[in-house]
Formats: sequence, structure tokens, C-alpha cells
Amino acid sequence: MSKVIYPGTFDPITKGHMDLVERAARIFDEVVIAVAASPKKQPLFDLNERVRLAEESTAHLDNVKVTGFSSLLANFLEEQQATVILRGLRAVSDFEYEFQMANMNRVLAPTVDSLFLTPAEQYSYISSTLVREIASLGGDITNFVDPCVGKALAEKYGQKD
Repeated sequence: MSKVIYPGTFDPITKGHMDLVERAARIFDEVVIAVAASPKKQPLFDLNERVRLAEESTAHLDNVKVTGFSSLLANFLEEQQATVILRGLRAVSDFEYEFQMANMNRVLAPTVDSLFLTPAEQYSYISSTLVREIASLGGDITNFVDPCVGKALAEKYGQKD
């Protein structure tokens, strides 16, 4: 059985993330969205909220599961008995960071490979940071996130949806 781990903060999960998850779900038997606690990033949503939003957004995919983690990714991969990490590349600017992380993960987990996918063109500019900023200013984010995420953002920012 082939399994891929898609790690990230997912604060919140976007349609760009979903594009990668849906494509990975066609390639692998199991996709695990690994939601990182990431306390240093000071996420808007707590870990449980981010896990719940990812679960709701991926409920239509039978071979996708969502789990939170707060350990070193290499240790999490070992716990999950996974040998592939999925990472998204939106632009050339993402490549340098992702290349560095892939090389570090190769040292920490030599049996694990990194797989890079680019999102569909209509999602290539979407980031969680931009979505949060637009939502905080009352902008329309319906094209960027699942409705459950839009509702959660509206609630976080004290807006009606």
C-alpha cells in the first residue's frame, strides 16, 4: 500500500492545498494530511480547529485522513510508516526553501523521498496568509477556500457569513 504524508500548518487549508490532496489521492492508496502544531508561527486557528477544517474539506475523499502532530517530521514519518512526503510548489520562490527542507529530511529520514507537485494554475497564487488577510479585511474568499473554512474565518474575525 502506498502512502504519502502532506505536512503543513494549513492555517487554514485552501483550495490550492485541496488541489494537491485530490491529485495525490489519485496517485497514492492513502494520503495523510499532517497538520503541524507550529506554535512558533502563532497560527490563527488552533491545532484542533485546523484538523477539523481539513477533515471537513476532504470528507469527499475516502483515502484521505487528517492528523495533527507536534513532533519532528522525520519521527512522524517513521510512526506513520510512510516513505513519501508531498510538498507543493506555487512559484520559483517556494523552490529554494522546499529544496533545503527536502535535503534536510533526506538526512534525517534517508528512506523517505520528497514529491513536489504544482497546483493548478487557478490556485497557484493562493496562500493561507493571503486568505487570512483578505478575510480579516472583510473580503470575499469564496474562490479560495471550502465553505466550512470561509465560515470559520468569518467567525474568527467577528463577521457575518
